[in-house]
Amino acid sequence: MKRWERWSFNVLNVAVAMTGIAYFYMKYLLSSDDPFAVVNHAWQSSMLSLHVVFAPCLVLLFGIVLRSHILKRLMMNQSADRRTGWLSLLSFTSMALSGYLLQVVSSMAWVNTLLVLHIVTSVVFLIGYSSHLVIGWYLLKITDTASTPEATLSTAARLSL
Repeated sequence: MKRWERWSFNVLNVAVAMTGIAYFYMKYLLSSDDPFAVVNHAWQSSMLSLHVVFAPCLVLLFGIVLRSHILKRLMMNQSADRRTGWLSLLSFTSMALSGYLLQVVSSMAWVNTLLVLHIVTSVVFLIGYSSHLVIGWYLLKITDTASTPEATLSTAARLSL
């Protein structure tokens, strides 16, 4: 996985998450003093627009990451960080599909169902992907520490006893 892929994917994740959380807060948790108001906050439509603009870019980068990172890791027999990777993969797929369908359905029953699915899978993805990053960083730190000459020397010393 290239450095620009990792950084772009993480930056877009933050952008989509922040605009989604801000939109959710403005639409469902705020209330307007004006009984005739269509929106609860002046920036509500802007947050939705930014969310809808950033999300396809995130899906595009997910496809790039799928090819450069995910498929390679699925073919390997390493079990480190695999659970959070699977959780991220499945929740991202559900999140993206529900977000897309949310824009094209017209029945209120479907809109409400897809909205709940989108919010739940988004929260699961944020938790799973954040855990995946933290565990991956920790494993990388352990690997870097183990490859230092001092660690190699102490491993050789333990093996000789």
